[in-house]
Amino acid sequence: MTWEADLFAYFDDLEGEAVAAFDAERQLEVADRARAEYAGVEAAGRLMASIGSALTLRVAGLGAVRGRLVRVAADWCLLESGSQEWIIRLPALLTAQGVSPRSVPRDAWPVTARLGFGSALRRISESQERCCVRLVDGSQYDAVPVRVGRDFVEAVTGERREVLLCAFESIAAVHTRA
Repeated sequence: MTWEADLFAYFDDLEGEAVAAFDAERQLEVADRARAEYAGVEAAGRLMASIGSALTLRVAGLGAVRGRLVRVAADWCLLESGSQEWIIRLPALLTAQGVSPRSVPRDAWPVTARLGFGSALRRISESQERCCVRLVDGSQYDAVPVRVGRDFVEAVTGERREVLLCAFESIAAVHTRA
């Protein structure tokens, strides 16, 4: 081997090391960017990507509810389970199984996803539909929602039609009575 061949072999070796160092640095940068991007993903976005899927949701004060995810909004979701519809407040959601690995960013959500929990309760109130209000402490009330305020629902319960005022914060889920 001549000195020129040795020199070119040395340069090839240096170039290979530089490419390997660049690739290693790039892989670290890509992994770091992926972690940073995923830090902005919300649970509601994962649920939005799971509409139509069969899920198991564990809810505070209630336990596990299985069904098909029908709708997701900023602070609630609608799950169909047999003949019942469950309106579940997302702050009461403990775990979700069966969700899509994808996510839908908020700016890609439909306009109806902006409707709050109160809007869902107003639909029940307008129909005078009997439902069961489940609270995060595990208690429950058979009730007919009458009026819905900004952060509470007013319902009547029992044969004596006693008025129950329930703060949204205390509600885990509301479901129809089959």
